[in-house]
Amino acid sequence: MAINLVKGQTIDLRKNDRGESYDLSSVTIGLGWDVKQSHSGGFLGKLFGGGDDAEYDLDAIAFLLDKNGKVANRGRNIKASDGRNLSLFESDVIYFNSMKHPSGHIWLTGDNRTGAGEGDDEQIIVKLDALDPKYDRILFLVTIYQGRKNNQHFGMVENAFIRAVDARGTEIAKFSLSGNFTYNGMCSMTFAEVYRRDGSWKFRAIGEPGTTDSFIDILTKYTA
Repeated sequence: MAINLVKGQTIDLRKNDRGESYDLSSVTIGLGWDVKQSHSGGFLGKLFGGGDDAEYDLDAIAFLLDKNGKVANRGRNIKASDGRNLSLFESDVIYFNSMKHPSGHIWLTGDNRTGAGEGDDEQIIVKLDALDPKYDRILFLVTIYQGRKNNQHFGMVENAFIRAVDARGTEIAKFSLSGNFTYNGMCSMTFAEVYRRDGSWKFRAIGEPGTTDSFIDILTKYTA
């Protein structure tokens, strides 16, 4: 049975207190959320909204940090086929414009903008047992794309969660939170982290909101 975490709680991902062990060869970090009903009464729908209201586009991001708590590889800049300049390509930051790490051991499955389907709304998959030892910690966060421009924030989001599922499909842990007035104006959320400790991996529920809607602003805290 999965452990339902509270903010600040830490657990071991490899083995729980009941002696059950988990396969960390591939761990799915699943994130999901609902958007509250609009003031007009129209249902925005699961995840990113819908109907007559502005669409909610929430993005899952992961930072791979070294032993100094920094993102060491910031990748490179490339020009996309449509002419856009993309930064942080093939870096230690996994996001919508660079969805797979150069090592092949961590990737984002896709950017879901429709809200269709049940269960996880976005997933980041990581092969923890294969990850290079130079990576000491992975930080998982969610931002609301153009949240400040569209006046969208986590006060409008409910039933948000992050969970860890092992290679056998067993849910190890889940951390849930729902938006309230304390999240008004908050357009980003640092949800959780996994980190190395004593030959295993730990999972810590964070739940730290921020006013920025750009993960780049958060990234500046983790660059040398």
